[in-house]
Amino acid sequence: MSETCETNIKPKTFKELIRSSYFWKPVSAVLVGGTLGYLFYYFIGCTSGTCAITSSPISSMIFGGVMGLLITNSPCRTC
Repeated sequence: MSETCETNIKPKTFKELIRSSYFWKPVSAVLVGGTLGYLFYYFIGCTSGTCAITSSPISSMIFGGVMGLLITNSPCRTC
C-alpha cells in the first residue's frame, strides 16, 4: 500500500516566501530554541566554565537554535 502525502509547494517570489510557513516555521523554531538555550544557561548553566554548552550564553543559544531547527525540519519525516 502506498501512502500519499500532501506536497508543499515552494514559494516562487520573495514576497511569497516571507508570507509562507515554509519560511516562518524554521525561523520561529530557531528563535524559540535560542531563547530556551539562553534560559537554560541563565537558570542551570555551568559556573566553572568546564561545560562546553552551558558555560557561555552564546554557545547555549546556538545549541538551542540548532536543536529547534532539527526538531522542526526532521530528516525522519515520511513526506
